[in-house]
Amino acid sequence: MEVILIEDVKNLGKKGDVVKVSDGYARNFILPKKLGIEATKQNLHDLKLQKQAEEKRQKELLEEARQLASQLEAVKVNLTLKAGEGGKTFGSISTKEIANALNEQAGFNLDRKKIQLSEPIKSAGTFTVGVKLHPKVTASIKVVVEAV
Repeated sequence: MEVILIEDVKNLGKKGDVVKVSDGYARNFILPKKLGIEATKQNLHDLKLQKQAEEKRQKELLEEARQLASQLEAVKVNLTLKAGEGGKTFGSISTKEIANALNEQAGFNLDRKKIQLSEPIKSAGTFTVGVKLHPKVTASIKVVVEAV
């Protein structure tokens, strides 16, 4: 029997795959647990339409991410860091502060988890920080840190 998987099934396939399984496995495990549906002509057609809609949505998301990346490339964020005598700084700049400054200074409301910072910034200067907007799109912003 052929079954269209609704959810990922370990050792069988991923969501949206059409797999051939034994009748008993389909009747007793896949169908009752709502892990898949029978691969009828109508269900296969519906699956095809869903895949087309998903592709279209992914293309739109990719295009939006590219546009946002081009806007972010021109952004420069200014932050301050307390410093003592001899230029020794207190504290550090993390992704949370960068995300808040982006929102306040440039109006971009980005999740801090999208900002890629290998380690917190602990010194004054100009830094280039990556922002992962999409699996295929990464932008970079300039962060200027001034010691006060």
